[in-house]
Amino acid sequence: MHPNPSHKYRPFPQIDLPDRQWPSKTITKAPRWLSTDLRDGNQALIDPMDAQKKQRFFDLLIKIGIKEIEVGFPSAGATDFDFISGLVKSGKIPDDVMVQVLTQSRRDLIETSFASLEGAKQAIVHLYNAVSPAWRDVVFKLDKQGVKDIAREGASILREQAEKYPDTDWHFEYSPETFSTAELDFSLEVVEAVMEILEPTAEKPLILNLPATVEASTPNIYADQVEWMCKHISKRDHVIISLHTHNDRGSGIAASELGLMAGADRVEGCLFGNGERTGNVDLVTLGLNMYTQGIDPEIDFSNMDEIVKTVEYCNQLPVPARHPYAGELVFTAFSGSHQDAIKKGFTAQEQRNDELWNVPYLPIDPRDIGRDYEAVIRVNSQSGKGGIAWILEQDQGLKLPKRLQANFSRTVQELADETSRELSSEDIWGVFRQRYHLDGSGRYSLVDYDESKSGTDRIFVGKVKGPDGTISVSGRGNGLISSVVDAVSSALGVELEIMDYSEHALGSGKDAQAAAYIECKSADGREFYGVGINSDVARASVEALLSAVNRI
Repeated sequence: MHPNPSHKYRPFPQIDLPDRQWPSKTITKAPRWLSTDLRDGNQALIDPMDAQKKQRFFDLLIKIGIKEIEVGFPSAGATDFDFISGLVKSGKIPDDVMVQVLTQSRRDLIETSFASLEGAKQAIVHLYNAVSPAWRDVVFKLDKQGVKDIAREGASILREQAEKYPDTDWHFEYSPETFSTAELDFSLEVVEAVMEILEPTAEKPLILNLPATVEASTPNIYADQVEWMCKHISKRDHVIISLHTHNDRGSGIAASELGLMAGADRVEGCLFGNGERTGNVDLVTLGLNMYTQGIDPEIDFSNMDEIVKTVEYCNQLPVPARHPYAGELVFTAFSGSHQDAIKKGFTAQEQRNDELWNVPYLPIDPRDIGRDYEAVIRVNSQSGKGGIAWILEQDQGLKLPKRLQANFSRTVQELADETSRELSSEDIWGVFRQRYHLDGSGRYSLVDYDESKSGTDRIFVGKVKGPDGTISVSGRGNGLISSVVDAVSSALGVELEIMDYSEHALGSGKDAQAAAYIECKSADGREFYGVGINSDVARASVEALLSAVNRI
C-alpha cells in the first residue's frame, strides 16, 4: 500500500446542498423495481447464462412479481438478440410486465435493439452514454459538447425507431452513465438536452436513471446528488427518477435507500446483488429491509429457498451462508447468549395477544420467507443451555427446568469439544437419553408398581430390576414421590432429598405422553437430576426418580 494515500487519492467532494431534505424523510412505499439480472448480472458471470437458464430466471422474476425486467443487450450478439426476440414471439411476457433492453448511443446498436423487440405489446429502450470527466478525457477524448451531442443523437434515433414500430407502446430510459462521478450541472445539461428531443409528459414520463456506475463516495453524498437533480430538473413530473447503485464501497444498499429518501421513484438491481466488480444493488435485501419496517415490498419472497436455488443454478454462483435474509445460516445462532435470548423471545411471542414481531436477534420472522424454526438454533462448542433446551423442546417437546438445562448443557459441550463439530438434534437427543437413562441403560429400572392409601399416608409397593435381578421395594410417605423415596432408601440404601419436581404433557390426545423432572440431593450434598417419560404421568414421575438414583 502507498505510504501516504493522500498523495495518490483524493476525498470525494461534498455537494453544495445546504437545505437538503432527505435526512428527515422516510421510505413509505415500495419503488418501481427493475431486475437487471438477465443483463447486468448476466454479463458479470464467468459463464453467461444460456437460453434455458435465462428463461428459467425470467420465469422466476415473473413469479415473484417483478414488473420491469431488463432482458439483455440485444446488440451484443446473437444469444441475447434471439432470446429477447423469442420471448416476444412466444407470448411469454405477461401483459402487465415491461421488458427492457440496453443500448449505447450508436445508430446500429439502437436499430438492433428495436428490431429485437418487434411485436412486443410494450417495452422500454434504455439509452446510455458516459458523462464524467474520466470518461470524457480518457475513454472518449471528447469535450462536454461532444458528449452531449452523443446523447442528443441517440435520443433522436430513439424517436425515429419508435415511429418505425407503431404497434408497440414504447417507453424510454436515459442514463447519464457515471453520473455519480460527474459534475451535477453537466449531468443536468445533458439530461435536459435529451428531454428536449424525447418530449416526455406527465402521462408518459422519461425514466431518468442516475447510476452510481462506480461507487466513489459515502451514501449520503449520493443522496445529495439525487436530491439536487430532483430539485433542479426543469420538469420533475415528466421524469421517473431511477437508481442504479453499484457496491464498490460496500454500501450500495444504503445508497439506494437514501436515494429513495432523496426523491427517487425506481430502483434497478439484481436479486442477490450480482453484477460487474462488486455487483449491483441487492434487491432481496433492499426489499426485505422495507418489509421489516412494515412496508409491502411488492415482491413475493415467501419461498426464499426456491429463489436461492434458482438463482444459484442460473448464475452458478453461491448465495453466501451469511447473506442477509437469504443465507443458510442467517437465522442461525450458535452463541449461548444469543440462543437464550431467541428462546425467550419465541416464548414471549407465543404468549402475546398481538402479532407484532419482537424476537431478539431476529429482525424478521423466518416463516415469512418460507423458512422454519428448526435451523434458528444450532449447537456447537460455543452454544449454551438455552439453545440446547430449545432444540429438545422443538424436536421432542421437552421443557427442561432451568437447572436441568445447565446440568445437561455440560454434557453436550463435552461432546461438542470431543467431536469438534456441530451437533445435530439426533446427537443431542441421543446423549440426553443416555445421560438420564431413557434408553434402558441404568442400573435400576421400574418393572411395575402399585400404590394405596393408609390414612393420610401413601403406600408404594413395586418391583425394580437391578444388577442382581428383580427386587421388591415398598415405602410410605405423604405423596407418591415421598413414598418412592422411602422405598429406595430402605431397599437400595440410597439416601436422597427431593429439591424440585415438575411435569408436563408431551402433546395432546389419548396417546399423549408425560415428562417428569426431578432434582434431588444425595446424603453427601451432591445434586442429581432424573427424567422420566411415560404415557402415565405417575409412572413417569417414578421413572424420573429412578433416573436420578441411577445418576447417583
